[in-house]
Amino acid sequence: MTIFLTRHAHAGKRSLWEGDDRLRPLTERGQSQAAGLAALLIGEQPGQLVSSPYLRCVQTLEELASQLGGEVVANEILAEGADIGAALELLLALDATNGVACSHGDLIPPLLRALCDLGMAVDGPLKDQKGSLWVIETHDGRPVRGTYHPPTA
Repeated sequence: MTIFLTRHAHAGKRSLWEGDDRLRPLTERGQSQAAGLAALLIGEQPGQLVSSPYLRCVQTLEELASQLGGEVVANEILAEGADIGAALELLLALDATNGVACSHGDLIPPLLRALCDLGMAVDGPLKDQKGSLWVIETHDGRPVRGTYHPPTA
């Protein structure tokens, strides 16, 4: 089985956004990255799309959800500042459905380190660029191999 972990696509600089940061949308570049993710993942037919409730994360998966005829389920466990243990548990549970999770830059690096601690092998550094994707192969519910895909735009 496979789990897909993505960092939300480009949403501009936090410091330039006025208002509630939870409502900061994707930029044009971010929308292009989200379309690239959808094109990359549509053939995998993921069964579940789970996202931080922040708008930029939900928007990152909306194109894929539209193409699949499904929906993006927002979950606080993937929000900024969330508990790593709970996020890891949610992520590993996606194994049963070839699920996709979208989260933030403060959560993804510790999640990747935790996956490596559980036995996930990788070929290079644990990168987490905006709009990037980790394809995490699992066996018996445990991560065995992680492959990084840089953003498409």
